[in-house]
Amino acid sequence: MAFLQMLFLLCPIFMHFIVPITAQPEINFQLCVAENGNYTENSTYQANLKYLLNSVYSNTEIDYGFYNFSYGESSDKVYAIGLCRGDVKPDACRDCLNYSSRVLTARCPTEKEAIIGFDSCILRYASRSIFGLNEVAPYFFVYSLTNVSDEKGFNRSLNSLLDSLQDEAAAGDSRRKYATRKISAPNFQTIYALSQCTPDLSQTECSSCLRNASARVGQCCQERQGGRVIYPSCNFRYEINQFYEIPIGEDPSPPPSKGKNNTVIIVIILSVVISVMVILIISFYTFSGKRKSREKVKSGSVDDEITRVESLQYNLEIIHLATENFSEVNKLGQGGFGSVYKGTLPNGQYIAVKRLSRDSTQGEQEFKNEVLLVAKLQHKNLVRLLGYCFEQEERLLIYEFMPNSSLNNFIFDQTKRSQLDWERRYKIIEGISRGLLYLHEDSRLRIIHRDLKPSNILLDAEMNAKISDFGMARLFAGDQTQESTSRVVGTFGYMPPEYVMRGHFSVKSDIFSFGVLVLEIVSGRKRTFINEGEVEDLLTYTWENWNSGPNLDKLIDATLRAGSRNEMLRCIHVGLLCVQENALDRPNMASVVIMLSSYSVTLPVPQKPAFFARGTVLPGTSSTWTESDQSRSASVPFSINEASISELYPR
Repeated sequence: MAFLQMLFLLCPIFMHFIVPITAQPEINFQLCVAENGNYTENSTYQANLKYLLNSVYSNTEIDYGFYNFSYGESSDKVYAIGLCRGDVKPDACRDCLNYSSRVLTARCPTEKEAIIGFDSCILRYASRSIFGLNEVAPYFFVYSLTNVSDEKGFNRSLNSLLDSLQDEAAAGDSRRKYATRKISAPNFQTIYALSQCTPDLSQTECSSCLRNASARVGQCCQERQGGRVIYPSCNFRYEINQFYEIPIGEDPSPPPSKGKNNTVIIVIILSVVISVMVILIISFYTFSGKRKSREKVKSGSVDDEITRVESLQYNLEIIHLATENFSEVNKLGQGGFGSVYKGTLPNGQYIAVKRLSRDSTQGEQEFKNEVLLVAKLQHKNLVRLLGYCFEQEERLLIYEFMPNSSLNNFIFDQTKRSQLDWERRYKIIEGISRGLLYLHEDSRLRIIHRDLKPSNILLDAEMNAKISDFGMARLFAGDQTQESTSRVVGTFGYMPPEYVMRGHFSVKSDIFSFGVLVLEIVSGRKRTFINEGEVEDLLTYTWENWNSGPNLDKLIDATLRAGSRNEMLRCIHVGLLCVQENALDRPNMASVVIMLSSYSVTLPVPQKPAFFARGTVLPGTSSTWTESDQSRSASVPFSINEASISELYPR
């Protein structure tokens, strides 16, 4: 009884320490522009970038949501633009830009130019001046998954609304070019929309930018209940529900009565007090009870699923000793979700430690995925998980060490690629195919990897291929063949069209990625590459030269001076079968393994590959992008949220 009385006395004190928990915002789009240059860790450019981004989100003098700052000299100079939606309050704007800075630099750890967008803000930076430019590339689509019932009537209302907003936003001043309106639509619906430009554009430039953006509605959103087209310099959005704050003086809501307001306050206070009492009582009995045999990690209790493999858990102190406190000397590489370090255990065994970034928006999910999946998989062509560490906010995955790093470091390196003769390349292709066959059909779990690419193919001392990085993998039931997702993850360029456009993935998604890998291994070329001053798409380039001969000199890496030409031709043929546009036309992995190992099997004629394209270099830019009759693709990840799909359209 005395304890409960003490709780009542302490409640007002504890209420001061109650802090609301805010969910992390969803990324609408993101692009790392690798073609415009890279910087190295601890370089002057990186230091300038950090300083510049900090000066953007820490600036409290600007209260209108537009920041265009630069910092540095010559080639180390960085330019940044932060733009918040016109109705976002200054504090919320700075919070969004702060979060954007952390996420973007984590996801694009070496690229000098990058852009990211959330609902409340857009942040971009570059090593070139981006101020006062009407830039309409890259552009992004975000649209609702729900269609309207009266498409023609809805589009008439929408077009009228966007036309009026275009002029209104363009007429803004140098602080804000932003406008919102609503209009009635068929079936008693209301369309709410906003248009916005970076205010460093002139009225004419803003109007032109929004006009170009509006013209793209037909490409993505014409029949949708909601949609957005986002350019670096302008954007618009429409929905059938109000998504923006109405300025003071417009459509005011009637003030609540005093009695009702008091009732709400009383209910809230009572709810908080009761909640605090329950928490304190539980805490009292928990801490006064029997101590747990195993101390919980500081960052929170691990999911019940993690405890199933807790026998694989390593002590953090051992990992610190093994990696010499994550010394830069032991750093093997860095990606969007963290860094990888070489380590040496007390028994002399070499290990690779994947340290997930604390700023990673998917770090925890990636961690749980890899531990639960990889621990159950055993195959000579899959990298072996030795253990993990989940302690003091650290999320570490411990793998067997691969002395030859990844395929990416050999196949695209002008010097190292010569070490990969045809015998080794063919052995790598076969190893990847057998690893995938195990994942798809031979293991007790059916696994879709969803992120096959050269950097995720590791090579051991004998150059045997081992598939790694299962953070994005999905587990299928025994008879399951396909699944849909509202969050597309992976690397653009290695994802098939049905996944990019509709979120549908299956074993055929991995088949497509495998096909791209095969063509890259045989040719020594990346998914997009420069050829005689023109940007080429590897699938298109291979398809055209295959049908014109085939012209082996153009299809095979020039460093392959020896080896079976028939094997090379057959691998190209198999690769083209795997990247066919229609998923049903692609072979399964069992068929692929047979095709590669047996010449008695007659191969079907491949159909046109997905994203069939012709590329061009845009005047005045150094970007390498691929234009397609279906979409445009670049080697960058992007995501969609539950209610809408984001599509990336680079320059």
